[in-house]
Amino acid sequence: MSDRHDLSAESIPELIPAAPDAFRSGFVGIIGRPNVGKSTLMNQLIGQKVAITSPVAQTTRNRLKGILTTPIAQIIFVDTPGIHKPHHQLGEVLVKNAQIAIRSVDVVLFVVDGSSELGGGDRFIAELLTQAEIPVVLGINKADLQPTVEAETPEHPLDTHYLELAEAHHWQVVKFSALTGEGLETLQAQLVQNLEEGPYYYPPDLVTDQPERFIMGELIREQILLQTREEVPHSVAIAIDKVEETPTITRILATVNVERDSQKGILIGKGGSMLKAIGSASRQQIQKLIMGNVYLELFVKVQPKWRQSRTRLAELGYRVEE
Repeated sequence: MSDRHDLSAESIPELIPAAPDAFRSGFVGIIGRPNVGKSTLMNQLIGQKVAITSPVAQTTRNRLKGILTTPIAQIIFVDTPGIHKPHHQLGEVLVKNAQIAIRSVDVVLFVVDGSSELGGGDRFIAELLTQAEIPVVLGINKADLQPTVEAETPEHPLDTHYLELAEAHHWQVVKFSALTGEGLETLQAQLVQNLEEGPYYYPPDLVTDQPERFIMGELIREQILLQTREEVPHSVAIAIDKVEETPTITRILATVNVERDSQKGILIGKGGSMLKAIGSASRQQIQKLIMGNVYLELFVKVQPKWRQSRTRLAELGYRVEE
């Protein structure tokens, strides 16, 4: 085994240090419509990539916890799937898990896209949040993408309806850009203020509760989304079949599950070119994760209608959270 740091919850030691006086801690659920920047935000806040990002909406599938520990607080971020109208069994599982997350955290960070108007999806989530008796911070993301306005007004015209929504529900508001980092210090401070005094829930140097195998699979799935775009949007699930570690290299065998033969053809590409490109890009990302050399071998397997099957969803790790 290598001596590198294992990011998984399995590596949590039996003894977690005692927290200093007035230390605050708790769980913050990141809630919002698909593709508003929730995963990018969590990666920025904890300072390391644990959630995949993609131009394709609805990339987050599991309730992924990212852990930020500072001298005064430990915030456990719960990144949830975008809340939307489900179109298949997988979608129903994802939305149910996001709704469960709302009820199981100490603070909700409701992220909206500040570069577009308040929409029906935002109002639907706002209605869900009125049923949760916990603090809510409305985070207006993508401030860097708002079009420039000449008039010197205290807030951008696009923010008006978001601010009215927050005022109606007595929510706090923070404006920021997850991409550039602008406003994130203010956001972090606001979230800490909403947490109660408490212990370390995880060792201070841990950044996620997910096993490395899960992160490896997510990094492969991210490259598939980036390389194929809309051609194989959400009909793909990754199974890490084998991980062998030696002092010099980590060998990983993974299966890419798709629903149709045509999708398999797209992923393999002419002469295997697409699969080679996906494998090469994935290997580079995994090497950053484990801080060592990686040999990655990918296989593509057709699993018809896996997103509609509860059994296959469970086999691939998608279950309704307790």
